[in-house]
Amino acid sequence: MHVSAKADYGMRAALELTTAYLDSPSRLVKGDAIARSQDIPMKFLEGILRQLRQAGIVASQRGAEGGYRLDRDPHSVTIADVVRALDGPLAAVRGQRPEGLDYSGSAEHLREVWIAVRAAMRHVLETITLADVATGALPESVRVLLDEPGAWQRR
Repeated sequence: MHVSAKADYGMRAALELTTAYLDSPSRLVKGDAIARSQDIPMKFLEGILRQLRQAGIVASQRGAEGGYRLDRDPHSVTIADVVRALDGPLAAVRGQRPEGLDYSGSAEHLREVWIAVRAAMRHVLETITLADVATGALPESVRVLLDEPGAWQRR
């Protein structure tokens, strides 16, 4: 799986807002504070926050006392929600949905592999919420994956 810079930065920004939300749901955080704390280029962050706002994950308020906050409870926002808001579908093959692909010959069953990959990604990314990551309370099904032999090794 390739995680884009946009998705990585977006997750980190969302987690900054999650921490603020868990402290006080109406607390606003300035964009420059998010950018500084997570070392995200401000111009890039502005576009990311705009996309998260359009997806209904983040709310913004203008003015001297303005800033950003989560627009939904972080217990109900999954990692998949953030990734989809920023990058689109979790698993696309050449920009297409895997179920719409048609292979022939020796590659006939490749579509099934791509669909299985999407299902596995969904299993992880749709079960972890922003609150889970911010508090370190990952679901047991995910913790089991972290304990698998080789999970922490690059291949």
